[in-house]
Amino acid sequence: MTRTLDTAPVPAPSRDRLALDEVLVITVLALSAFVMILSELAMGVALPQVMDDLGVTAVAGQWLTTGYALTMAVVIPASGFMTQRFTLRTLFFATMGLFTLGTAIAAAAPGFELLLVGRIVQALGTAVLLPLLTTTAIRLAPEGRRGRLMAVTTAVPAFAGAISPAISGIVVAQLSWRWIFIVVLPLAVIALVLGGWKMRNLDAVRAVRIDTVSLVLAAIGFGASLYGLSAIGESHGGASLLTAGIALVVGVLGIAAFVARQRRLQRHSHAMLDMRVFAHRDFSLSVGIFLAMVMTSFGLNIVFPLVLQNVLGLGALQTGLLLIPGGAAIAITAASVGRVYERVGPRLLVVSGAVIAAAGWALLCTVTRDTPIGLLLGLHLLISIGLAFMWTPLFTLAMGSLPPRLYPHGSAALNTLQQLGGAAGIAVLVTVLTLFSGSHASGSGMSLDGMRATFIAALLLTLISAAGAIFLPRHAGATSADVPMGH
Repeated sequence: MTRTLDTAPVPAPSRDRLALDEVLVITVLALSAFVMILSELAMGVALPQVMDDLGVTAVAGQWLTTGYALTMAVVIPASGFMTQRFTLRTLFFATMGLFTLGTAIAAAAPGFELLLVGRIVQALGTAVLLPLLTTTAIRLAPEGRRGRLMAVTTAVPAFAGAISPAISGIVVAQLSWRWIFIVVLPLAVIALVLGGWKMRNLDAVRAVRIDTVSLVLAAIGFGASLYGLSAIGESHGGASLLTAGIALVVGVLGIAAFVARQRRLQRHSHAMLDMRVFAHRDFSLSVGIFLAMVMTSFGLNIVFPLVLQNVLGLGALQTGLLLIPGGAAIAITAASVGRVYERVGPRLLVVSGAVIAAAGWALLCTVTRDTPIGLLLGLHLLISIGLAFMWTPLFTLAMGSLPPRLYPHGSAALNTLQQLGGAAGIAVLVTVLTLFSGSHASGSGMSLDGMRATFIAALLLTLISAAGAIFLPRHAGATSADVPMGH
């Protein structure tokens, strides 16, 4: 029997701006998220060096990224429960403490097994802190300033994700893979100390219990789905497709069972992830557009560097340097979009962003081996700016369309689908790249034809986002927070 100590979290009182201590809370959470995302995505570039140094195969080495993603996919759905059951200060110390511990283990790991343990411990912290940042930001945001605050919560992780492969490439080229963790470790410690100094609790907790069956079903459903999608991407269209297909079938069945159980439990407010978030039109519509967008966003971070190096012949250092301006453009653009969100509304911003990104993908289809690096840089900037135009409004509209009691569940759903959408995007684009390279492929298995087909696939996904964005509300205040579909 669940005993409630307090009612659902009380929304912040109506006011024009955040109090200083609230600003510090958001700042500490955002900086922590930046450090976590920086570490999460850095390992992909460093994998070849790790495999050589530790003497492991590519199949084993991929588990440093796959294991991280699987842990995220399994834990994130439970984050909604955790944010209700534990105080903000407790959750922050637990998540940041786990991440710091994992980083230290990875930095000192003498072999592959301990390095993998360190990565999984890192992921346990990251999986809860990212939804915690979103939930806290939307709960504290004053009316009329949601766009600005959500811009911070989306721009900081997006910026970290965009520059992470570049920084990793530079570090690995000059030092060794261990320095990725050595550089991140003091940043994590600083965030932990700042949190100890300034983090405070915002709401009373509720004595809710986790449903063990839901936890198992989430692990099977989301874990198997993400493993299947990752296996497709990591195999580059190879022989492991049967294994990936079986995993996807198991994953889909697991997710279906998980959803059915949540619908049954939510009648008594016992759901681990309340499915009623999808009963709100603007949330469901935003999530649909967001999924198509995040597929191209993750594809840009993973497939674009592959193409630059294996098709166009750029070096790792050149590729890393070329990607950094795009990360800066994301942060600057997202901050600007956040400032105008309440005035302009989500529809214009998302449609404009999709058109800008689509133009970038279309122009990339014309690239050849003789294309100047300056033009490649410009097109990468164009796509990055377009995606930044979309990310903040979609997150803000989705969360703002929910009543406060569903904020934790909405954040958990968004972050879970972001992981699955990202893995799906990488799987789709890498498969297209491999299949269409055909007989013209270089030693890497990639060709100009495959590159163009991949960019066309990204273009189509972006156009789907643009089409869906037409149905978004014109004004920021026109949400369905109190009017679920069917009521």
